[in-house]
Amino acid sequence: MNRAERAPRRTPGRTVVLKAGREKPMRQRHPWIFSGAIESIGHDVENGAVIDVTSTSGEFVARGMVSLRSQITVRILTFDAAETVDAAFWERRLARAFNARPPGGAARCVNAESDGLPGLVVDRYDGFLVLQASAAGIERHKPEIVAALERVASPRGIYERSDVEGRDKEGLAQVTGLLSGEEPPEYLAIDEASHGAPVTLLVDVRNGQKTGTFLDQAENRRLVTTGAKDGDVLNVFSYAGAFALHAARAGARRIVNVDSSARALELSEQTAAHNGLGGRFEHVRADAFDELRRLREAGDRFDLVIVDPPKLARSGAHVDRAARAYKDLARVAMHLTRPGGHLATFSCSGSVSSDLFQKIVWSASLEAARDVQIVRRLGQSSDHPVLLTFPEGEYLKGLLCRVG
Repeated sequence: MNRAERAPRRTPGRTVVLKAGREKPMRQRHPWIFSGAIESIGHDVENGAVIDVTSTSGEFVARGMVSLRSQITVRILTFDAAETVDAAFWERRLARAFNARPPGGAARCVNAESDGLPGLVVDRYDGFLVLQASAAGIERHKPEIVAALERVASPRGIYERSDVEGRDKEGLAQVTGLLSGEEPPEYLAIDEASHGAPVTLLVDVRNGQKTGTFLDQAENRRLVTTGAKDGDVLNVFSYAGAFALHAARAGARRIVNVDSSARALELSEQTAAHNGLGGRFEHVRADAFDELRRLREAGDRFDLVIVDPPKLARSGAHVDRAARAYKDLARVAMHLTRPGGHLATFSCSGSVSSDLFQKIVWSASLEAARDVQIVRRLGQSSDHPVLLTFPEGEYLKGLLCRVG
């Protein structure tokens, strides 16, 4: 059967009809409907439009946004037939999400599906909001969402960073730029609680990673570096050196940041100087895999090794290759860890489960011939909640290990 034959039929009207017997995930309140579960889509349905989903018998199942070019064809907004998706809906959902976060400070204020707003991320930095739209429905309703954000949060400005993976699958171009209010400065300064005095991160919302920095690691940065006093620390895939700043605050004597990006290392140097820690770091521009091997061959050893790579599995098809890379990183990192020292290793690949990641690290320990204990399991910060009916939202997993 070719792809055209598998595609849902187009029928009159503005409704998506499920195939018989495919309502179970909806009854369990999962927010995605895949194309294979759909019997037909109305001819009048436009990409990104809000539509009703029904069973073959015409019974209401859910209301959501349609993505005609994506395998995830419908993203659910509500399972309540009486709930209308209008301007008041967006304001209500956004207010609920913002009210669930502590006021002020840097935070993820809207976490997509887990906050009932699939395809939408909103992060807050120093009075500015950064919006990221990854679904056709959010793109279509962006003016309403921006207006609702202005009413809910009264930001100094709203900046868009919709240069995100997956927009091409929605038929959307990469987009960045000012949506409302003031243009953010080159860097925004945000404070994070650390060991004693806080650390200040310089966030580049216009060109930095994600929406400017990695808010999902904010709580882990302090946890991982708690025992860094008087130790040597290796921070691999360091980006702007946030883990290193916390290690310095904890009293580390030597900190080595490794990243392949000259821009990231420059930002790390600026951030260290801003915190009065400029003389504490070594910055190495290199491929992480190559530099780990070079350090091992040089006989260098560290009391704390932090390995926080970018997403290595873009989809389920890439899991095997990613697993080999994660194991390689963990194995060499264990070689670089002094006996009794600690390794913090992470995966942000949603396709790599927590169980699989632990097995990968276990396999690495066997190949490294080291006794490794899990001291703490790590995940995304609490402002990145995970909806129980959407386990896919739990993408970040990490292990803080003691290496014998």
